[in-house]
Amino acid sequence: MRRPTLNELTARAARPVEHLGSWGLRNLDGLGRCGMQFAEAMTWALRPPFRVALLFKQMEFIGNKSLGVVLLTGLFTGMVMTFQIYRALRDFSSESIVGGLVAVSMARELGPVLSALMVNARAGSAIAAEVGTMRVTEQIDALFALGVNPVQYLFTPRVLAGMLMVPLLTAIANVTGVAGGYLVGVMLLGVDGGIFMAKVYDFVSLGDIMQGTVKAAVFGLLLTQIGAYKGFNTSGGAEGVGRATTEAVVVSAVSILFSDYLITVFWQS
Repeated sequence: MRRPTLNELTARAARPVEHLGSWGLRNLDGLGRCGMQFAEAMTWALRPPFRVALLFKQMEFIGNKSLGVVLLTGLFTGMVMTFQIYRALRDFSSESIVGGLVAVSMARELGPVLSALMVNARAGSAIAAEVGTMRVTEQIDALFALGVNPVQYLFTPRVLAGMLMVPLLTAIANVTGVAGGYLVGVMLLGVDGGIFMAKVYDFVSLGDIMQGTVKAAVFGLLLTQIGAYKGFNTSGGAEGVGRATTEAVVVSAVSILFSDYLITVFWQS
């Protein structure tokens, strides 16, 4: 049996590094292309023709049709948070501040992050599937043939709608979360209702609300832009559409969590 040469051993050892480098270059290339399409979409937002009807259609799709899941998410998150925080504070006889802590947690972190993840699961995946289907059925090529810019037609309304509607859904989730916490805290755990609401007003500042709103707008931008980008670059028929949809949801979710960290660090500094 022939022994491998030094060159062959070196090639085998270098193969994982080569694969890692190729993976990194592919992702950097995709990040650059996605950023360029986002920049083009934003320039089309300031130039005619303005697709107002498409914008309202996407706002209804992203906002109204995601309202139910966001309401439930906010409600149960607030209820669970109240139970957990109350148990932790009871050991220090500080149960009275449970309302303030729940409200701050919802406003800064849980409201925008969980709302965006729910919208991503429902609307982000649908955007990737819809645009991907248009790609594999050559509808995007037909837009080119008709003289319609596909970025302006497909990206701009969806990205703007995401940036507008996710902050609104986050505000609703925050209110619902506090309401759920109030129900659990006052009716089940015996916290005084007046003190609960007083601590909400004492703990939550305008800066907390602004931080959550900025995060929600960025998350809405990410999930719509990534969903449209993955769908736009679909290939391989029905299997490719499924693959693009999965990639869109996963990449958007990771991007939401990573950007949440970056915004939090920047805001606190």
